[in-house]
Amino acid sequence: MAADDRKYTKEHEWVMVEGDVATVGVTDYAASELGDVVFLELPEAGSPVTQGDAVGTIETVKSVEDLFSPVTGEVIEVNEDVLDAPETVNASPMDGGWLFKVRLDGDADLDELLTADEYQALIGG
Repeated sequence: MAADDRKYTKEHEWVMVEGDVATVGVTDYAASELGDVVFLELPEAGSPVTQGDAVGTIETVKSVEDLFSPVTGEVIEVNEDVLDAPETVNASPMDGGWLFKVRLDGDADLDELLTADEYQALIGG
C-alpha cells in the first residue's frame, strides 16, 4: 500500500517533502519487482538534479536500471548506509532504504507527481 505522506513517480520512486527538502527512495513495489539489489550508483552531495533526468543506477542480480530524479534541486545528502549495504533497499524501501535528499528548487515539480491513490491505481492496487 502506498503511504499517503509522500508523492510517487511512474518510475516507482517516492518523494517525502519536509520544508524545502525532499527525501527520495524506491517504492515497495519497485523493490520487489527489481529483485535483490546488489549495487547502487547515486548522485553526489552538491550535485544539481533535474526532474526526470537519470541520476544513478540500481543494479540487481537480474538487471541494471536507471534511477531518475523525481524533483529539481541540489542533492544535499546521500544515504551512505545503502551504499554500504544495498540490500537495505529491499528490506526497508520506504524507510531506512531511502536513497538521497534534495533541497528543492521551488515546488512546481511536486504537481507532476502522483498521489498515493494514483500510484496504487498505476500498479494495479
